[in-house]
Amino acid sequence: MELSSRLKLMNWLVNQGLTGAAGNDLIRGFCERCRAAGLELSRGLAFIDTLHPIFEGRGFRWNDVETDEADIFEYGSSSEGDAAQNWRRSTHYHMLEHGKNEMLVDISESGSLDFFQVGDLRANGHRHFIAFVHRFGEAGTIGEMDGFYSYWVTRNPLGFGEPDLAALRDLVPALGLAIKSAAQIDIARTLARVYLGRDAAEQVMRGRIARGVTERIKAVLWFSDLRGSTGISESIAPDEIIPFLNDYAQAAIDAIHDAGGEVLKLIGDGVLAMFTRDDMGIAKRAALRAENLFRQNMDALNARRSGDGRHGALGRADTGEGQSPLGGCHDVRCHDALRQPGARGARAPAVTRHRPSARHRRRSAAARARRGLIRARRPRARR
Repeated sequence: MELSSRLKLMNWLVNQGLTGAAGNDLIRGFCERCRAAGLELSRGLAFIDTLHPIFEGRGFRWNDVETDEADIFEYGSSSEGDAAQNWRRSTHYHMLEHGKNEMLVDISESGSLDFFQVGDLRANGHRHFIAFVHRFGEAGTIGEMDGFYSYWVTRNPLGFGEPDLAALRDLVPALGLAIKSAAQIDIARTLARVYLGRDAAEQVMRGRIARGVTERIKAVLWFSDLRGSTGISESIAPDEIIPFLNDYAQAAIDAIHDAGGEVLKLIGDGVLAMFTRDDMGIAKRAALRAENLFRQNMDALNARRSGDGRHGALGRADTGEGQSPLGGCHDVRCHDALRQPGARGARAPAVTRHRPSARHRRRSAAARARRGLIRARRPRARR
C-alpha cells in the first residue's frame, strides 16, 4: 500500500471515529479501502470488551465472500465452559500469556499449531494470518475494556509482504481508536439506561442534567412488589435470595418494557415504572397489558422454579394515573416519579388470589418492627 493511500485511510478512520461510526461499518470500510489500495485482505475480525450487565464484549467481522456469519457479535464470559476452552486455544490468549503484541502465522504450514480458528481458516482457502493486541493504558481502561484485539487474513499465495505488514501496523491502531471511541459511547448509554432507565438515560445523554430543572408529565404509574417477601427470605438460603429477587424483577421488567413502559427504579422487591403517551387512554391500556404480561411471566417463573425444586413467588401490581415531576437533583438526575395528591388510582388485577387480612398485615408489621426494620412512632404530646 502506497504511503498516500495509507494516509488517506488513516484520515478516513479519524473522521469516522469523530462522527461516532459503528464498529461494523468501520471494519467493513477499513477492509474495502485496504483492498482498493492493494492490500488483499480476505477476512478481518476485531473485538473489544465492554461494560454490560449481560455480555462481556462485542466483536465485528468482515469477509471477502458472502457467509452466514453476522457482522456484529456479542460474547459472554470466557471464564468457563466451551468459551473458556476456545479462548485458551486462541492466538490472542497465547499472545497475552507470552507478552506479545503481534503474531504472524503461515496457515498453510500450521498443522502442528493448536489454535482453534486456524483450521477453519485453512479449510476456507486463507493463506496468511496476523493477529494484534493493542493494550490500553491505565487511564484509558474501563472495567475489563483494557485492549483492542484483531486478526487479519489474506488468500494471496505469497501471504502478507513486508509493505502489507507495515501498513497494518500503522493502520490497525487507528481503527482500534475509532472502535474504542464508539465502544465508550455505548458504555455511557448502557450505564445510563441501567441506572436511570431508558427515557431518563436519553434525556441525560442529550445533556439535560442541570440541577433544579424539572418538567411535568402525565403518566400512568406502576408499582409492583412481592407478597410475603420477608417470610420467603427467611425460608430460603441466603445465597438464593439475590437470584430469587433477580428472577422476580426480570419478570416485571420484561412485562413493562414489552408493553412500552419505562422502569424508573427497583426498590427492594418493588418495581416503580411509568407509561407515558400523548393519549392517556393508550397509556392506561399499555399498563393493563403489562399487568397481564406480568401475570404470565410470574406463572412461567413459578413453574420453572417449582420444576427446579426452588421457592416460588406471588406478585401484585398497582397503577395510578396522575401528573408527576421529573427533574434534576445534585450530581445525578433524580427520576423518582411521585403520585400527586388527588391523582386517580386504580388497582390492576392482582397476580395473587387474595389480599392479606388486616390481622395478617398488623402481625407482619409488628414482626418487622421487632427486627428493627421499621420504627414505631411515638405519640406526640398535646399542647
